[in-house]
Amino acid sequence: PHAVKENQTWRRAPDDPEFPTMKKSGCLVAFLLVAVCVSLFANLILLALLGAKGATSMAGMKVLEPREYDEEVIEEGSDPHDKIAVIPLAGIIAFEAEGSLGDAMVEDFKLALKQAAADPDVKAVVIETDSPGGEITASDVLNDAVRNFDADKPVIVYFNAIGASGAYYMACGADWIMCNDTTFTGSIGVIISTLNYRDLFGKIGLESVVFKSGKFKDMLNGAREMSPEEKEYVQGLVMQSYDRFLGIVAASRKLDPEKLRAGPADGRILSGTDALREKLVDQLGYIEDAYAKARELGQAPNATVVRYLRHYHFGKLLEFLGESRAAKIQIDLPGKHTALEPG
Repeated sequence: PHAVKENQTWRRAPDDPEFPTMKKSGCLVAFLLVAVCVSLFANLILLALLGAKGATSMAGMKVLEPREYDEEVIEEGSDPHDKIAVIPLAGIIAFEAEGSLGDAMVEDFKLALKQAAADPDVKAVVIETDSPGGEITASDVLNDAVRNFDADKPVIVYFNAIGASGAYYMACGADWIMCNDTTFTGSIGVIISTLNYRDLFGKIGLESVVFKSGKFKDMLNGAREMSPEEKEYVQGLVMQSYDRFLGIVAASRKLDPEKLRAGPADGRILSGTDALREKLVDQLGYIEDAYAKARELGQAPNATVVRYLRHYHFGKLLEFLGESRAAKIQIDLPGKHTALEPG
């Protein structure tokens, strides 16, 4: 039952007599594995602290600020001390939406502007946009962030394929708006929608039963017809938000609000050519023309153009590894989610 070889004692495994194990060798392997894991974890923590918070020099020297986003050089300039920062904004505008710079579009966009404002080498900002719009409040927050950006650093918004509705709302905070001739823009308006599936419920034998604290609590319930009073109330909410949107466009573009209301601000989509004619944009061209305009307005003709990218450091890696990413199945009924949106 036992075999002895030099100083190593072999014994049978208690649950399987056919496969022996070595006491001493097993302990040695376990110790080495634990030691390697502890060393790796300690080094990851050290690198995370160094990478996440920037570098602090010796006493009396300048402390470097942490940087949220990396920079990719798009166009080299002859002056290494001047930069044009390109901040991407793509997709549906919403607080919970994932954007080009991270998992929270609105907050990441604001952080990118903050980084550009804090960088003395950045002379101007280009916001490269591809968005059909989104939530009214999220668009308003982006507009406020652009409008209150560093007054000494001009902001140029460039629309690629589309820059409509909430994206145009955001752009009204900039110093200069550009797009291509074929860009879709405009869509100045506000909409809220739901579905009415009362007849469908009747055909399949379903009935909605609602207990509510007030007569307007289920005014968007698709299982019944809306009352005239409810329709009037919802329309009032839409027009309240629309008037704010219209006022921001009129003030930004120096246009008459009533002419806007009767003309291009009726919710229509415009081409870049039509938008220029209606004075909703300042210039037509390509993204390279936007870089040139940024150099001009920023008084940095030889500036290097850099694009902000997601910055991955060990701190974010550990945060990612610590998250629970369990799969889930979600079924949404028609009309369950409604949101007030531009255009």
